[in-house]
Amino acid sequence: MYRSIVKFTLIVLVLSLSVITSKAQKTKPMENIKTGYAPVNGINMYYEIHGEGAIPLVLLHGGGSTIEVTYSQILPLFAKHNRVIAVELQAHGRTSDRNSPESFEQDADDVAALLKYLKVDKANILGFSNGGTTTLQIAIRHPEVVNKIIDVAGAYQREGFLPGFFDGFNGATIDMMPAPLKTAFLKVNPDNDKLLNMFNKDVERMKNFKDIPDEYIRSIKASSLIIVGSQDVMPVEHAVKLSHMIAGAQLIVLPGVHGACLGEVTAKHSNQPEATAILVQEFLDE
Repeated sequence: MYRSIVKFTLIVLVLSLSVITSKAQKTKPMENIKTGYAPVNGINMYYEIHGEGAIPLVLLHGGGSTIEVTYSQILPLFAKHNRVIAVELQAHGRTSDRNSPESFEQDADDVAALLKYLKVDKANILGFSNGGTTTLQIAIRHPEVVNKIIDVAGAYQREGFLPGFFDGFNGATIDMMPAPLKTAFLKVNPDNDKLLNMFNKDVERMKNFKDIPDEYIRSIKASSLIIVGSQDVMPVEHAVKLSHMIAGAQLIVLPGVHGACLGEVTAKHSNQPEATAILVQEFLDE
């Protein structure tokens, strides 16, 4: 079934790219960016606000990442049409840590508390990878704050990762962390001990990854869009399964590896973020 979805999405991508190339060249650096720290649940959560709009779009980064790692390319495109709130989660980047392990449930609670702090009643949530899993947890645990969700390669079961994925965390060391992620962290938080702390907590969270029960996923009522790459860490089959679990969910399969559709720092540079921004905006505007 997903082959037909891939074919349709490729057609959309080709048509979109012919329109957006000139627009992408006109993108200007963002102005009037507001930054701050919100005291939520015992941590100080760093956030940035870009652009303007009624219902904000909240961006949740991937594991081991900062806002810049995941969203530096696509955030200005989102901010042309939305008020964008980009955050850094527990122990990541500029956000402080707490004396407890990381969890997707806690991250969800922290984001909900941030929205309350910012006096945001409803938000659209877009999360990538671990941030996508957190997005699902926000829709489950805090449906009252959610308007729409976009899950980009965020799995909800252990089977939602490539075979052997979890074996890679056994004996993992900081030397195995991709250099661009380390550089990005130290650029905004020049403390090697905090970098190591984040790495260790991320590793432990993935080693202990627990499936979200099917009934919890089925309980999600928010309009949902699932996005996955054809060569992603999350197999396309899992994205199809997830889209079938959430009533009315839409699915987009784009060519490429993990994060390519967003322009994530470890992915090869391409025009995909422009196409993704168009497709996400169409979903938000429905």
